Amino acid sequence: MGPTGRRNFLKLSALAVAAPLAARFVIPTARAAGLPMLPLDNPQAKALAYVEDAKDTTHGAFKPGSNCLNCQFFIAANGACTLIPGFAVTAEGWCAVWAKKA
Repeated sequence: MGPTGRRNFLKLSALAVAAPLAARFVIPTARAAGLPMLPLDNPQAKALAYVEDAKDTTHGAFKPGSNCLNCQFFIAANGACTLIPGFAVTAEGWCAVWAKKA
């Protein structure tokens, strides 16, 4: 490998190391501490029949074993639900639009 090949290798190596670090500062991420918990009296929570513990629901659409943790709309990294932006929900929670995670 000649000097040009080594230079390109070093440049690519530096880029590969720096890219994830740069992405961390460029891509905004929501933090669990930054999201307030979804209040049960929130109109959207009421409309979705949200409960903080799936065991507490009496909703006809409830399937045993379903909860926010295994729902496709739940974001485990920050406890958010894509259907209710700006709030965190409990992993043990449940709502009427629960859909099994793929």
